[in-house]
Order: sequence, then C-alpha cells, then structure tokens
Amino acid sequence: MSGYEGPRVAGQVKQVTSLANPLIKDIKALALKKFRDQQNAFMAEGLKLIIDALDLGWSIRTLVFAKAGYGNPAVEKVAARTVAAGGTVLEVSEKVLVAITRRDNPQMVVGVFSQKFLPLKDIRARDGDVWVALDRVRDPGNLGTVIRTVDAVGAKGVILVGETTDPFSVETVRATMGSIFAVPVTKATPEAFLAWRKSFPGLVAGTHLKGAVDYRSVDFSNGSVLLLMGNEQQGLPDSLAESCDRLLRIPQAGRADSLNLAVATGIMLFEIRRGALKLAPEDVKS
Repeated sequence: MSGYEGPRVAGQVKQVTSLANPLIKDIKALALKKFRDQQNAFMAEGLKLIIDALDLGWSIRTLVFAKAGYGNPAVEKVAARTVAAGGTVLEVSEKVLVAITRRDNPQMVVGVFSQKFLPLKDIRARDGDVWVALDRVRDPGNLGTVIRTVDAVGAKGVILVGETTDPFSVETVRATMGSIFAVPVTKATPEAFLAWRKSFPGLVAGTHLKGAVDYRSVDFSNGSVLLLMGNEQQGLPDSLAESCDRLLRIPQAGRADSLNLAVATGIMLFEIRRGALKLAPEDVKS
C-alpha cells in the first residue's frame, strides 16, 4: 500500500468502529451551528471536493474514510497529505460513516476543515470584478446554489448581509458542489455593509419588485458590479434598496410575481457576465 503504509506504521491512522469515540462525537456535532462555531470547523463530503480543498490551500483537520477506501491510491494520497498537514486520519466502519453524514449511502471520504471568511475591509473591487451581496438569505439550498453559480460565472465572491443561513452548514456545503472552497465568503452587518458600499467603485444594482428598469437593458460593461439580492420572503429592505444605483426587474409572463432567489441571482449573474466579465465564447465551458 505505497504512500499509505508510512502513516499506518507510524500509528497516525486510527481505526474507529464505535459511535462513542470522542473524535466521532465531535465530527457528528458539526451538524449543529453552535458546535461549528465553537470549533470553527465544518464538514465536506467526497474525495474530489477534499482534493480541491487541499489544492486551494484550505486547512484540513480530520480525514475520515471508509474501510472500502483502503488501497485506493487517491484516498491514500489524500491521507498522506492530511498527515503531512498535521491532520488526523480515521479509518471507520460504514456504520460510523452513515452516522457522520446522516446518509444511507454516504460518500467514501469525509473531511473536516477550518472555516474561512474574507474580511469585508479586504474587498477592493477592480475593473471587471463582480460581487454578490445577499440580504438575510435563509435557505441553505439557495445559498449553496448561489455560491456554485458565482463560481460558474467567474464572479469574485459572496457577501452575506445580516442574519443569514450558515454557509458552512452540511446542507449549504452540499449544494455548493465544492464551490465553497473556490468562492470567498464575507459576513457583514447591514450597517457595516452600507458603510463599505460607499467606497465601492462600480455599479450597485439590486432586483426589486418596484424596479422600473428591465435587467436586459442595462450596460454592465463598464467597471465593477455589485449585485444586491434581497431576502426570499421580503426582498430588499428600504435601506439596502436606497443604496443601489439601479433597481432592476426580471419580467415575468405568468401568474407568479417573483422568482426563487437562487434562480433570480443566476439569471442576473449570467446577464452581467455578458458585459462585465467580458468572456469570449471560447472561455465558456460547455
């Protein structure tokens, strides 16, 4: 078992079959935000996601893999990288993996990583940059999908304004499909965001039911863009709506008077990309 025998011989791979093991209890606790905050940690599932996270410089604390993964060269390599980074490697039974992931058919590999937030003060938008600010987003699926879409269009990151769902919850991380590791995420109070917005050098555009401008009629090709999207139920509050240079609408032909937040954000981002991100057809992955 080349590449893996070293850690095992050195006693750095621990075999765990009991749900009562303290390490397993700590990992299971990450399902709750209180414990994620206490440990400043979160869980991600899947070998590819973990490899991507390591390649992008994220700090891994614990690698958990099923016994079936023993002998898999890719798993062995990740285990060796985890040990080299000072992390713990656990080989567990399927029963333990099911308990950790809360799935009947869990991924073969799970990683526990340190959380990472980009400070608001460190965001300095340059020409062509696109940022997305989400006001009080509540649904983890929506947030995860937005993060994944931000990654897909090549935008720079997501700013969470006010009390929002946790970007490092199991549900959100799953919905990002790994993009949580590629997209910077920032947290800010409404007051801090509004103060920072004053120094934003480009166009600040928000979607609003009272928006008078069709989103397709706006020129996004000059400078940077900050897209501001409101809460799923209430939309943008007046204070944030008033901070926008443009309030836009997405025309709808049916009886529905609004769109799902993630869908609306995706529509806006792909429209913005046509101008602000200046992507040639050959730069777009099919």
